[in-house]
Amino acid sequence: MSDSMPEPGTAAGTVPGSGAEDPAAGTPPDPAAPAPLGVVRIPTGNAGVDAGLERLADADHLPADGHIEVYEDVHRGLRETLTALDAGPAPAPVPAPMPSYDNRS
Repeated sequence: MSDSMPEPGTAAGTVPGSGAEDPAAGTPPDPAAPAPLGVVRIPTGNAGVDAGLERLADADHLPADGHIEVYEDVHRGLRETLTALDAGPAPAPVPAPMPSYDNRS
């Protein structure tokens, strides 16, 4: 088998024998139990996007039926971030006109 192919029964992105089983317990892990995917999250430098990436980590500890709430929350946050980027910076305030000192009577 090729080195790039996961072993049968091994999830993509995981390392075989990386502690998924608990040899001390003598029982295989529950396949229905939540298991972290181990996806590395690299900060982007944009606070809104980085907050969404961190929020995705919450899905690692939830059963599959709880993922949709996290995904919808992240999607909503990313849409707000993109909308703010599309709006651009607020225009600079227009300075008030200088008072006229030409008060002739």
